[in-house]
Amino acid sequence: MDRGSRGRLQEVAGLFLKLGLTAFGGPAAHLGMTHDEVVKRRHWLDDQEFLDLVGATNLIPGPNSTEMAIHIGFQQAGWPGLIVGGACFIVPAMLIVLVLAWAYVTFQQLPEAQWLLYGIKPVVIAIIIQAIWNLGRKAARNLFLLTAGLLILCLYWFLHLNEIILLFASGFAVMALGNIKRLPTEGLWALLTPPMSFSILSSAGIASGAAFSLPVLFLTFLKIGAILYGSGYVLLAFLRSDLVLRLHWLTDQQLLDAIAIGQVTPGPLFTSATFIGYILGGVPAAILATVGIFLPSFAFVAVLNPLVPRMRSSPWVSGFLDGVNIAALSLMAGVTIQLGQASLIDSPTVVIGAVALGLLLRYKLNSTWLIVGGALAGILVSALR
Repeated sequence: MDRGSRGRLQEVAGLFLKLGLTAFGGPAAHLGMTHDEVVKRRHWLDDQEFLDLVGATNLIPGPNSTEMAIHIGFQQAGWPGLIVGGACFIVPAMLIVLVLAWAYVTFQQLPEAQWLLYGIKPVVIAIIIQAIWNLGRKAARNLFLLTAGLLILCLYWFLHLNEIILLFASGFAVMALGNIKRLPTEGLWALLTPPMSFSILSSAGIASGAAFSLPVLFLTFLKIGAILYGSGYVLLAFLRSDLVLRLHWLTDQQLLDAIAIGQVTPGPLFTSATFIGYILGGVPAAILATVGIFLPSFAFVAVLNPLVPRMRSSPWVSGFLDGVNIAALSLMAGVTIQLGQASLIDSPTVVIGAVALGLLLRYKLNSTWLIVGGALAGILVSALR
């Protein structure tokens, strides 16, 4: 590696270490901070190039802000930059979450820790509701997509259909129906039906109530990282389906605690995987869960980066993403209702959640400060009881 390449790689590492330590507030905030650094301050990209990369992250599964770090690293420093950019954005958050996971495992039985989480959980529900509201106005932009979203919600809530099948079936259906004039009649069923290998994988799943093992943990998070479209909050649906309902390794309370920890720390929400891995199997499980959920993003960016211009202009891919996004929002809504039942358990938690939601919708406060406020509210309720 020549001196210029090494210098660019060091710049990529420095930038994304900085963002990994300071990027609070979720993907939209992360993208805003990244734009300020790479377009306005460093002039690595112009606005159009930045927008092209934002579009690319919406075409592939995985966490958008992490994939932006991977894309930009690749643009600036080639293959080494691809790895370094993503890793430097992920690792600071992972280490912070590891420390918090240790504290959680050590102190969660203490009343003080329980009251902190008592106040944080309603705020997390409010944050998710606000995300659904904001994203829903874009995703359900016509009656057809709104109807598709309501249908997916009903299938998930009443029939308990597998969320992976719902996500892909919605994508294929909206793609096919939106391009029906371009589609030969004999090809319609093939596009409305997910690929056979995918259907087998989704329906087979993992034996219910399986004993904990590191390989199963890694493969579970690898699967989630490889298929998860939409906001990071869709992660709730996948984690609950696999770890709470099928494997019985987590409770709903532990899952919500993991999401709260991922939200209150900088960097990607997907570091909730680190927290879950640690409480299930210590540091080795935390590392495997983290690698599993982020590894597909590196692979997708490496493979698809050269194809982005053609993919973004395709009406077929556009239709597929419309279907996936509306299904993702429906899954978010269904899981939020379920987790809300476990979090809004009395009058104080309802008030905390309502106040947090009002502040988010009216003043667009940073979600990190709201979570700190929820923790303080939990301590206050504890003191008054």
